[in-house]
Amino acid sequence: MKLFFKGERCHSEKCAIEKRNMVPGQHGKDRKSKVVGYGLQLREKQKVKRFYGLLEAQFHNLFEKAAGMKGITGDNLLSMLERRLDSVIYRMGLGTSHPQSRQIVRHGHIMVNGRKVNIPSYLVKVGDVVEVREGSKNNPAILAARDATAHAPCPNLARGGPGNVEGTRDRNAEARRAGSDSVERTAHRGTVF
Repeated sequence: MKLFFKGERCHSEKCAIEKRNMVPGQHGKDRKSKVVGYGLQLREKQKVKRFYGLLEAQFHNLFEKAAGMKGITGDNLLSMLERRLDSVIYRMGLGTSHPQSRQIVRHGHIMVNGRKVNIPSYLVKVGDVVEVREGSKNNPAILAARDATAHAPCPNLARGGPGNVEGTRDRNAEARRAGSDSVERTAHRGTVF
């Protein structure tokens, strides 16, 4: 399972998962153990934690909030993970990976509703406007990430016009994500799901 930790490298033939898909070690190619039950659940939980870059305590707190909400807990959890500011920045194409998007937020390059926000775990609400600060619009890291991710498909950002690097959280995010994922990726004015 590719987790795209290495950004652009995971889209090329240099990806380690594509080269050798086996357990590390001398006997890795000989061993194929089947994971069932608790092991399977643990593996999936660790995959999600590592993909979003969360520690166990952060993940546990999000799970407790998701369990307290109406609806299916797993869907609520994934919705909350996608609403985190670092995930929104990643989906907008302003970072090539979750760690880079997290760093962009921590360094104070992002504004939400006109205010600087440097907390990656900030939950973006419906109608929130997420944009790059005026002084950071020419930041080489943001420009390079935007260029590198312009071709990659992204189901979480709707169409936009050139110029502003900005997005707004939409109410019908989960419905569109579950339905058609044919929305093109642009790192400009648009709707973030």
